[in-house]
Amino acid sequence: MSKETVTIIDNRTGKEVELPIVQATQGPSVVDIGKFYQETGLFTYDPGFLSTASCDSAITFIDGDNGILQYGGYSIESLAEQSNFLEVSYLMLNGELPEKEQQEKFSDIITHHSMLNESLRNFFHSFYHDAHPMAIMVGVVGSLSAFYHDSTDINNPRHREIAAHRMIAKMPTIAAGCYKHSIGEPLVYPDNNLSYTGNLLKMMFSVPCEEYQVDPVAEKALDLIFILHVDHEQNASTSTVRLAGSSRANPFACIASGIAALWGPAHGGANEAVLSVLEEIGDVSQIPKYIARAKDKTDSFRLMGFGHRVYKNYDPRAKIIRTMCHEVLEKLGHRHDPLFELALRLEEIALKDEYFIKRKLYPNVDFYSGLIYKALGIPTNMFTVMFAIARTVGWVAHWTEMISAEGQRIGRPRQLYVGPKQRDYISIDKR
Repeated sequence: MSKETVTIIDNRTGKEVELPIVQATQGPSVVDIGKFYQETGLFTYDPGFLSTASCDSAITFIDGDNGILQYGGYSIESLAEQSNFLEVSYLMLNGELPEKEQQEKFSDIITHHSMLNESLRNFFHSFYHDAHPMAIMVGVVGSLSAFYHDSTDINNPRHREIAAHRMIAKMPTIAAGCYKHSIGEPLVYPDNNLSYTGNLLKMMFSVPCEEYQVDPVAEKALDLIFILHVDHEQNASTSTVRLAGSSRANPFACIASGIAALWGPAHGGANEAVLSVLEEIGDVSQIPKYIARAKDKTDSFRLMGFGHRVYKNYDPRAKIIRTMCHEVLEKLGHRHDPLFELALRLEEIALKDEYFIKRKLYPNVDFYSGLIYKALGIPTNMFTVMFAIARTVGWVAHWTEMISAEGQRIGRPRQLYVGPKQRDYISIDKR
């Protein structure tokens, strides 16, 4: 711990309170307020945790002002260009990029853990025929501990590793099962001869009566999207996983809690909202009207897919995925689809409009990922499910980091109480 401190003067008592500063390896350091209540009798107040670090972590670094995203110290640009999803997954779980033999072993483990227990496969049929895929995913993932309870001893490092591998491996199978059930088609078994994303595509789009060939463009696009969505520091769903995990809940329950948080439209549903906005705009000729509405402070309309809460510069993931988006639209023949023409025209206008430039409201990763999913034939109600597949790696990495840390305690945020003061109970006949 650094010897640097911050001194706060309590105006009520004149007492000086010294709080230690903990240094970060990158980004802002933090003031340790662990003894603040003990010294002053006050809590700190930070709704939404906008200025509060809830933990220390060595997994992901974000510098929103300069548009920097790193996994384990590696820039997202270098990983997106040179790596693949499973290699990045190994990095997130182990803190280092694998050697060739390590990567081959890890990939083999993930590939051969992709099947589900047959009873668990039958569980899909218990859901209503038109249940939302995210509702099914929350239920199925939460039930994994009932089928794989041989790896739920969170104090056992080997159990933690097995649980992590199982969740990463089985998530595409579960996601594809959610989709197949929602459209009334039979669930497809995984194929160990295919890549992680190739296998997902086959399980989602193949049918027993026809041969299926994985489109390499779709396979490559999904691998890239998954790399970009692996982790994003202490977002709402990751924080939820950590908070649930701090209670010593089993890992499957913790990941299910993350999926539930991701389901919220303000979090994982953003790329679905992009498509809704595009459909509302409807035609290129209507863009000026909706741009004007977006600028009008009295109008509730929001141009989804532009700007980001963390990045006050161009989202680095958006720069990467933009190229892939254009490639997918070109190679899959969607370039002249009215919806995609509308999206590309909207992107062009926003990148040149002074209002958007001044406020740094650039297209974000959700803008482009939604377009890619749409081009690949993935329905909008599956967008957040796809997000969950990739983010499972980050959730598992954070859960493992938290559980294995020394002195880990259950999360217990405090509150500012603003309700009634103590009142006397009055019997019902006298009220």
